[in-house]
Amino acid sequence: MTTITDVTVHDVRFPTAASGDGSDAINRGDYSATYVELSTDDGPTGAGFTFTNGRGNEITCAAVDALAHHVRGRTVQEITAEPVAFWRSLVADVQLRWLGPEKGVIHMATGALVNAVWDLRAKLAGKPMWRYLAEMPTDELVANVDFSHITDALTPDEAAAILDKGRDGLADRLAVLERAGFPSYTTSVGWLGYPDDKVRALTREAYAAGWRAMKMKVGGPPADDLRRARIIRSEIGPDALLMMDANQVWDVDEAITNMTALAEVDPYWIEEPTHADDILGHARIARAMTELTGGRCRVATGEVAANKVIFKQLLQAEAIGVMQIDACRVAGVNEVLAEILLAAKFGVPICPHAGGVGLCEYVQHLAIFDYLRVGTSLDGRMVEYVDHLHEHFVDPVRTRDGRYLLPTAPGYSATMHPSSIATFRFPDGPTWR
Repeated sequence: MTTITDVTVHDVRFPTAASGDGSDAINRGDYSATYVELSTDDGPTGAGFTFTNGRGNEITCAAVDALAHHVRGRTVQEITAEPVAFWRSLVADVQLRWLGPEKGVIHMATGALVNAVWDLRAKLAGKPMWRYLAEMPTDELVANVDFSHITDALTPDEAAAILDKGRDGLADRLAVLERAGFPSYTTSVGWLGYPDDKVRALTREAYAAGWRAMKMKVGGPPADDLRRARIIRSEIGPDALLMMDANQVWDVDEAITNMTALAEVDPYWIEEPTHADDILGHARIARAMTELTGGRCRVATGEVAANKVIFKQLLQAEAIGVMQIDACRVAGVNEVLAEILLAAKFGVPICPHAGGVGLCEYVQHLAIFDYLRVGTSLDGRMVEYVDHLHEHFVDPVRTRDGRYLLPTAPGYSATMHPSSIATFRFPDGPTWR
């Protein structure tokens, strides 16, 4: 038996705002992580985190402390025997749930803890997370999903059928990834705070490095958005994919108007075109994009979708053509499993949100699992890649020719170097003193 003896949380912040890294129409912050370590009596340390944008990270850390008693003192075997009961002890805490429910700071803090437990589970199994999930028996995977409030869209029996079918051809799909890696796109070329000459130079570098799908931020003055889009399109040619991300800044009519102009450069998708909770607004924009571009430009969203119910509604309303799961906005692997299965039920491809601190490290595992066991196709599938902060992780992502290479180390690739934690811990690390 492996007992979780202690829960330690660190407020880790990186000074990214000054350089404009990560800048978009709404956000310009210091990429940060509420980083959790689970100590055990006779095993490895479980690592997990949730991503924030600087100020406010201390609130998420406090939420982890408020929830930690649900984890401390429990055995891994107890958790894996009743995973939904464990998960609900966190998301349905009889007092803290009031602060959500199942959204926001409490939900993100839950994700940090739950992800740390999954990292520990995979480490104890001696497998990278993607393999641990892909090789898990169907009944065990289904047992890790809380189907509360989504059975009108996905039942346990339907989920089991999807997962059983996903066993067929798994070895062949794994061989594809071992040979070629997982498709990706880069966002590093087009942050909103970058000047035109930097956008052009970074686009050229990315294209030369093998990237054939790139994303830019929009939501500034429309003329500036179009000018920058033209620069990128001129560098990558007509065949490479160009995605756009408005980070929720537009109203619905504004999104349609602005995308009508930006359609000139043949965008592959418009991401977060309006408020994240506006299901019907996204549906209206999706219909407009289909009419405007003949289906060439899709609506994508999900990086700040609060929970599995929001994803259910986006899919039911036919509001998205690309689903962007986030590894730690929601309450960890258990909830992400529900979202991946929902996407498969509705036939919508998943392109996970990444970047930030460690999100690339996390979501590579989820995308690989989706391909191997659930979605079973690479059509329209890409993982976001941002070339920031990977050096702070013990098992950083690896890419080649614009594709992710399979992680091989046991766990969820979430463990940070102790030296990075010490240097960037807020407010006492040397970076912040």
